Order: sequence, then C-alpha cells, then structure tokens
Amino acid sequence: MKEKKIKSKFRISSIVAILICAFHLIPFYIMIGVAMKSPFDTSSRWMLPGYLYLDNFKEAIRYGKILGSILSNIIITGGSIIGITIIGALAAYPLARNQTRLNKGMRTFMLGMMMVPALSLLVPLYSLMGKIGGISTYWGIILILITFSLPTSIFLYTNFVISIPTALDEAAAIDGCPRLKIFFLIILPQLKPVTASVVIMTGVSCWNDYMFSLYFLQSPQLKTVTLSVASFFTQTQSNMGAAAAGALLGIIPIVTLYLCLQKYFIKGMVDSAIK
Repeated sequence: MKEKKIKSKFRISSIVAILICAFHLIPFYIMIGVAMKSPFDTSSRWMLPGYLYLDNFKEAIRYGKILGSILSNIIITGGSIIGITIIGALAAYPLARNQTRLNKGMRTFMLGMMMVPALSLLVPLYSLMGKIGGISTYWGIILILITFSLPTSIFLYTNFVISIPTALDEAAAIDGCPRLKIFFLIILPQLKPVTASVVIMTGVSCWNDYMFSLYFLQSPQLKTVTLSVASFFTQTQSNMGAAAAGALLGIIPIVTLYLCLQKYFIKGMVDSAIK
C-alpha cells in the first residue's frame, strides 16, 4: 500500500511539474512561431509555420537596432552585476558577523526597502539624476539599478554568511590576519553559490528593466532591448513579427548566463533562505 501511495504521489508530482513547465514554455513557443511567420500569414499563432521566414530578424536588426541594444544591455547589466555583488558582499559581512541592535535594524530596513515600489521614487530620482548629469549615460542607469537591487543582494549574502562558522574568522584573526583580508581570503571563496543566485536574480531584473531605461536613457544610441522591442509598437501600427524576432535575439545572452550558473543557483537560494 505504501509503495502504491508513493508511486501515486510521484505521478501526480510529475504531472504537475509537466503542466508548470508547459505553462512557462507556451510564451516561448508562440514567440518563435510569430518570429518565423510572414506578416501576411493570418493563421493561428498557436501553429508553427511550414516555411522559414527570416525577414523579421533582418528588420529587427536593421530598423530595431537590436544588436546595438544587446550591447547596451551587456554593458549596463554587467556593470550593475559587478557593483551589486561587490557592494552587497562587503555590506553583508559586518551585518552578519556583528549581531548588534543597529545591524539588526539595518537588516530590517533592507527588507523594508525591498517592498518600496520604485515608481513612487521616480520624480525625485529623475530630478536628482538631472542635477548630477546622469540622464542618458551608462553610469547613471547603472547607479540606479545597483541602488534598487542592493537590498536583495545584501539580504541573500547576509543569510549565507551567517551560516559560515565564526571559528574560521577567529582562527585567522589569531594568526594576525586583518579583517578585510579574512573576508577576501576566507569568506569570499565560500560565497560562490549565493553569488550565482545574486547574479541570476539581479541580472535578469537589470536585463529586463523597462521603466528606468525608458525615462533615463533618452538617447537613441543607448537604447536597450526592451526599448527596441517596444519601438515596434506605435499608436498607428505594430509589427509583431519583428518584435518577436527582436525579443528572441534579446533573451539569448541572459538565457546563456543562466545555463552557465544554474548548478549554483538552487544551492545558493536554499542556503540563503534556510541557513
């Protein structure tokens, strides 16, 4: 009876997992179908075309400037990830090792900042960035993305560092190792799993950013992937095929990043949340 129950639960779990995967893959299936179809093809979007139509990709590259947008995304996302991981790890170490009231209050404040809608700060943020010359610059949008992603980064890093035994720090301190050297030589090498989680979570958020890019990147030369895809939709017309082709090209780098770091992702998330 127990074996039958176990098999029954396994089958149910497998069916649920397949349904969830199918639900998430449906948008990609439709996107690929639309990207491969001619604009004169009126067949259902649920049906893949029986031919190969590549003009949508040519239009996305030629008129949508999608390759230049991907380069802008790589610069912005890469710079943001570097800042988010370095600052987040350095800030999390003292918060995790010194369990004072002030540090506990700071950790609570970080959680509270994760709940604040970014749109509510758009007007004063735009005014500030205008005064310091950060509009339509790479460093300006990178600074903004780092600021809004740091609470998540610090939260994950802090929970992970707490799980690392303090005896390692004490042994190194007895040998005369300064605090900063302890962090870089002992703590930092153990942060690979949570770093992969931070890179994937914040990297996807920065790569898919639309709101900040729309307001703070007004120069056409700095247009990101989301802005390029949106440019195919106007009040008078829309080009679904070119937009789908541009979106398909735009997700390739971030999907590649995930595939390279996926083995660390779940481990880092579990360790940060539970330990």
